[in-house]
Amino acid sequence: MPFPRKRIALQFSEEERRKLDSIRVSRVEEKRRTLRAAILLDSWSGQSDDAIAKHHHVSRSTVVLCIAKCLQFGLDSALGELPRTGKPRQVPDDAIAWVQHCACQKPKELGYSYELWTYRLLTAHVRQHCAEAGHPALQKLSRSKLHKILRQGELRPHKIRYYVEKRDAEFEAKMAQVLHIYKEVEMVNEYRRGQQQRPLAVVTVSYDEKPGIQALAVTTPDRPPVVERHPSHLRDYEYVRLGTVSLLAGLDLHDGRITEIVRDTHASADFIAFLQRLDAVYPQHQRIRLVLDNHSAHISKQTRNYLETVPQRFQFVFTPTHGSWLNLIENQFSKMTRTMLRGIRVASKQELIDRIHRYYEEINSAPVVFRWKYKMDESIIV
Repeated sequence: MPFPRKRIALQFSEEERRKLDSIRVSRVEEKRRTLRAAILLDSWSGQSDDAIAKHHHVSRSTVVLCIAKCLQFGLDSALGELPRTGKPRQVPDDAIAWVQHCACQKPKELGYSYELWTYRLLTAHVRQHCAEAGHPALQKLSRSKLHKILRQGELRPHKIRYYVEKRDAEFEAKMAQVLHIYKEVEMVNEYRRGQQQRPLAVVTVSYDEKPGIQALAVTTPDRPPVVERHPSHLRDYEYVRLGTVSLLAGLDLHDGRITEIVRDTHASADFIAFLQRLDAVYPQHQRIRLVLDNHSAHISKQTRNYLETVPQRFQFVFTPTHGSWLNLIENQFSKMTRTMLRGIRVASKQELIDRIHRYYEEINSAPVVFRWKYKMDESIIV
């Protein structure tokens, strides 16, 4: 005859039972939590400890311990782990703070040739200087322990994150002006959808240059993929430089068409040539509003002299300094870099120019209207 159970029975609220049942059937919870939830529910339903242990293929002591923890410390403690004494800490808090302080300095500031820390260099520096800094416990610091200390302070001294400093005192106002233009263009486009494409008085074009497009040639012909032999193109890693070209392009924000020219440079004369191209493309009754950055060619004396010959034809709206990311043509340049220019090889610089022209012919055959959404509703009203 088995001994009668002397402990009190488990009691759970409706909410606790739903929580336990959810954990028991979960596929993302830890195995030990699903097991303990099942043990507690089985005990609550009246099953004996031996039956629960046999059903879940665990020892009876595991079942008894889980139920005892729940009765003594509560449900959350029964599902988790109770704190243990563990091995005493060998690295005190002040030593950890000193290591993190070292990591926040550049190695060159401490006499090394390195610009950034490596784990090996920082470990060696800590071991060498910890005693004189009053932290002898760090003399046997391991790489894994150093990683843990850095992760504790969320430090990655071996990496660099780049950012752009706002050096334009009127950055917010200029950004708002550009975003307002995008909003205006969106409203005009929406209105014109039901008006049989009525002619525009002002057409808005997003303009920028993409300089330094390299014309690279292969030294040996590429080998195409072969079924069951090699799945990708094979190319000799050596190449020949044939020069560079600059792309000057403007994206029509109303119909998505792109006007472009390709030149060897992107100086004032090249920018004027692009303006002349726009002047020839659009009807004379339209005013051309350009969203562009503060490149010197856009405000040079040569450019201003040309603009005086075509009064009221062009209107320039400048993006803030270091704010060229506000220019929509940058999205198209990014797409071009990731697609058409990716891995490109040509036999001559002229072939590169011809393929760029062909690419934009393909784009203009099925144009896509770009729309700006980021921070549109947060722009400052000026």
